[in-house]
Amino acid sequence: MTTTIESGWVTFPSGRDEIRGYLARPVPAPGGPPPPVIVSAHENLGVTAHRRGVTERFAAEGFACLTVDLYSRIGGRPPQDYTTAEERRAKAFLAARDEQAVPDLQAGLDHLAGRGGVDASRAAVVGFCLGGGLAIAWAARTDRLACAVPLYGLPELPPAYSPTGRVRSRVDIADRVTCPVQAHFGGADEVIPLDQVGRLGDALKRSGRPVEVHVYEGAGHAYHDDTHPNHHPEAARLTWERTLEFLRSHL
Repeated sequence: MTTTIESGWVTFPSGRDEIRGYLARPVPAPGGPPPPVIVSAHENLGVTAHRRGVTERFAAEGFACLTVDLYSRIGGRPPQDYTTAEERRAKAFLAARDEQAVPDLQAGLDHLAGRGGVDASRAAVVGFCLGGGLAIAWAARTDRLACAVPLYGLPELPPAYSPTGRVRSRVDIADRVTCPVQAHFGGADEVIPLDQVGRLGDALKRSGRPVEVHVYEGAGHAYHDDTHPNHHPEAARLTWERTLEFLRSHL
């Protein structure tokens, strides 16, 4: 049976700012229960066409999914004043630093809670790359999430990606997460060393919450994105299936 969805951009306050997000949700059946919610955190490219498509895929599976535009304040795109790929990535991470982005994700959940027609008491975060790290950071600071699913989130941000100019470690805060976590990584990720994945997994387990860490042999960074050169169809398929099963078991 095909699920009918509705989707589009919405705006909502985050602190003193008005920001936006891409919302997709199933059209509820008359008298049916409202869907649980997913707040999604995008990678360093922003809310791309692919990211909007994945938002809609979650809605087709029965979730109300809001992908928060963490670059809302600068026109909906990461900074464009760069000369090298590394400078592009560094500026993109700095423009969505934890101090601003985590409250933006929280504001997205608040927006969903105030909309009606969804059940924001059953909420998850799903994040990709930059957003994967943010998913861990948010889950370590709130008790409003039923679960978190980071995909290839960097366990350690290099100094150039951090507003302090020092390494920003997700490993150091991972034992504070307040909800179950299912993390996904590529075994051939050129960005994330496997020793960092191991240390992050150990730290998450110290939280006492249920933790799964899946590593996909031969998959590189951003393997879930079917528009990316690193797309790995089998790893992407398994990640999607495991993510849906995990979300349904906790929401």
